Amino acid sequence: MPAPTPALPARDERVLSVAELNRLARGVLESNIPLLWVAGEISNLTYAASGHVYFSLKDEGAQVRCTMWRNRAQSLPFRLANGMNVEARALVTLYEARGDYQINVDALRQAGIGALYEAFARLRQRLEAEGLFDPARKRPLPRYPRRVGIVTSLQAAALRDVLAAFERRAPSLPLVIYPAPVQGEGAAAQLAAALRSAAARQECDVLILCRGGGSIEDLWAFNEEVLARAIAACAIPVVCGVGHETDTTIADFVADQRAATPTAAAELVTAGYVDAAQHLARLAPLLQRALWRRIENLQQCVDIAARSLVHPGERLARMRLATDHCGARLAAAVRGTMETAYHAIGRHGLRLRGARPQFGTAQQSLQHLARRLAGALQHGQEQRQARLEALHSHLVHLDPTQVLARGYSIVRDASGTIVRSSGQLAAGSEVDMQFAAGKARATVTRTD
Repeated sequence: MPAPTPALPARDERVLSVAELNRLARGVLESNIPLLWVAGEISNLTYAASGHVYFSLKDEGAQVRCTMWRNRAQSLPFRLANGMNVEARALVTLYEARGDYQINVDALRQAGIGALYEAFARLRQRLEAEGLFDPARKRPLPRYPRRVGIVTSLQAAALRDVLAAFERRAPSLPLVIYPAPVQGEGAAAQLAAALRSAAARQECDVLILCRGGGSIEDLWAFNEEVLARAIAACAIPVVCGVGHETDTTIADFVADQRAATPTAAAELVTAGYVDAAQHLARLAPLLQRALWRRIENLQQCVDIAARSLVHPGERLARMRLATDHCGARLAAAVRGTMETAYHAIGRHGLRLRGARPQFGTAQQSLQHLARRLAGALQHGQEQRQARLEALHSHLVHLDPTQVLARGYSIVRDASGTIVRSSGQLAAGSEVDMQFAAGKARATVTRTD
């Protein structure tokens, strides 16, 4: 804030110091001259190490010293140069230490920009009143365009950015370039003509109108009425990507979709393809897991079915093992019985020796027991022999060669597969037949 303005001294009061005089003059200047715009040419320009900028504004008749503090200078969108015509918004003040009259610059713009802004505002207000900016008249962009048109200059850096974005996001999408200058005299009319040509050819689903950043003069073609009306009349949806994020043109308001940059315009147009690719990328592992689960389930079914299928050879081996087991049990039982009999004989011998006075009776009893033992052994042996023969007969019945001996045969086709139905054969097929004794090969002449 400026220092308080000292009161003017009366005629006979004390004499002011130089510092007080300068402070008084500064207060008078700052309190009586408001913040205003001053136009002139820059001269004596100096960028100080502190970041402050010092220069003079001059015209044909006068000049004034100017100071622009670092925090203001850093926000300038362009770099100052001697000889540049500018318009400065400044506060008139006085540098007390030297008594220099100067202005403190709050903002700078290149000369003529103020008039351009006024023309921009008038056209924007008029077109908005006509409904050209109405969101209801704007069309949605196609989610999956089959071909995209680009209206810009062939030399524009924005074209390279857009092409790089398409190559990165949707390399297979066809592009059609409608060249037109994006700056200079007649650029707006040529851009409008390119839009009309694209609409008449009807070869694209969406159009991108783009150029890189620049000053308001550089972008002025996109603020002209002829281009705005061509965008509004275009039968194809138009995406406008002009300048940087902070740049706004009339074309942005009229277009069906506004993008902050040319690259952002390409990203808007290809968003559907990128979303679809991301969706497919998310589905791929799900599909792979589902396939693996299906394969695992089928493998488990095969394993279960395999366990229920028993090869005849394996079945015979199991029965042979069971027979061997029964034989072993039979032998163990015989040995056990004989051991029991031997033990019984031993006990009877002891009893015989203990009853020696009745030797005759004991001898008869022993003979009787011996006969019973022999009969029991014989009977047990006969039962086990009969059981063994029954098991052998059962095994013989299960032997496939015994079935062949009864007049049957096994028929196999050329691949070795057993034929169970005449439907497996066709006239002229060769088959192999196996008999109880020997084999033969035959040719099928008829099937029923």
